[in-house]
Amino acid sequence: RALDSGCRPISFLVEHKHIEGEAKELIRRCGEIPVYTADYEVLVKLTGFALTRGMLCAMTRRDLPSVKDICKNARRIAILENVVNPTNIGAIFRSAAALHMDAVLLTPGCCDPLYRRATRVSMGTVFQIPWTYFHKKVSWPEAGMELLRSLGFKTVAMALRNDSISIDAPALQAEEKLAIILGAEGDGLVDATITGCDYTVKIPMSHEVDSLNGAAASAVAFWELGKR
Repeated sequence: RALDSGCRPISFLVEHKHIEGEAKELIRRCGEIPVYTADYEVLVKLTGFALTRGMLCAMTRRDLPSVKDICKNARRIAILENVVNPTNIGAIFRSAAALHMDAVLLTPGCCDPLYRRATRVSMGTVFQIPWTYFHKKVSWPEAGMELLRSLGFKTVAMALRNDSISIDAPALQAEEKLAIILGAEGDGLVDATITGCDYTVKIPMSHEVDSLNGAAASAVAFWELGKR
């Protein structure tokens, strides 16, 4: 998926047995780049973890697009505020790609989506769905929210508040452009973000469950609010 997205490889590290097996086609696609190889036990000692797929690749990062470019033709976007757990980042990206989000925006306090764990949990969808960071010069939430409004988006804070509306409220479906904002697990969204949003939305729950894991909540939100 990284290759399909246009990422440029620098070198491969691959278990010896895969050179003429599962890795053969990938190596062929990449032309004359270095391929370093060894037996599995040596690779585990080199990397410090089990190579479950028998292969690693170093690639150059592409320049990130601007928020305006990302949002130009988008109708439904996800915004992650200070989500630092790479497992949650990866799972949210996977849900965003699968459940009709057009892009993902991250505040500067978020974990890097290209962190190895985040990439793996995302099943490579970090290379498929457009994403970028809010520039550090664009203060969040004040300037960031203003930028979203200038691009035509209504903002939705996912928060456990008594003044929230239900996620299936008809008014949400009627909006042409929605930015769905999710916070870190535990802390949630900062008060200034919730106050600045056009809507505060809560997922109805039963059996006295008070909240969902951030990744699980994102899947519910994207499915319901991503309907076209």
